[in-house]
Amino acid sequence: MGLQGKTIGFAITGSHCTYEEVYPEVKRLVDMGVHVVPIFSNSVLSVSTRFGEAGEWAKKIEQLTGEKAITSIPEAEPLGPSKRLDCLLIAPCTGSSLSRLANANTDSPVLMAAKATLRNDRPVVLAISTNDGLGLNLYNLAKLINTKNFFFVPFGQDAPHVKMNSLVSLMRLIPDACEAAMEKRQLQPVLIERWREERPS
Repeated sequence: MGLQGKTIGFAITGSHCTYEEVYPEVKRLVDMGVHVVPIFSNSVLSVSTRFGEAGEWAKKIEQLTGEKAITSIPEAEPLGPSKRLDCLLIAPCTGSSLSRLANANTDSPVLMAAKATLRNDRPVVLAISTNDGLGLNLYNLAKLINTKNFFFVPFGQDAPHVKMNSLVSLMRLIPDACEAAMEKRQLQPVLIERWREERPS
């Protein structure tokens, strides 16, 4: 199928430590000829951390895509009737967002964008980054992985010896996962040994 000419919503939630890994994937999609529509949760815009000042990454992504970001629920709602998106990607998708998705709690622009995309029988791709993926959020992950039109960027334990419940997607697989999802396929294998992938050879 290929991604050139497709419109993908790139939704970002509050896993601030993952933004540096996610940003190059925005650029890759743009370079592939994808029209990328940025969508930000409130924490991206309002929370400063050691990984960046509030709004810093948002500005970089808006500049890269040349697109004004969707930052409110009213701005995200028209994505449904307009059928603007071929696919929605949530990267990173926090455990909190995972939980709210699994329980149909539409209380942020990112979650409204997901609801709007699902309304059109189009795929929502989740690139998770959560410290409790093998804890309380395992239930929500299992629920979504078995729900129509939800697909995952392959994931694994990122630091199994110090954070036993932590799961993070391998972000460089985002383009492949989105392409597969638009063909209604889950990119395989979905479970990877991420911590081995990242060790220097």
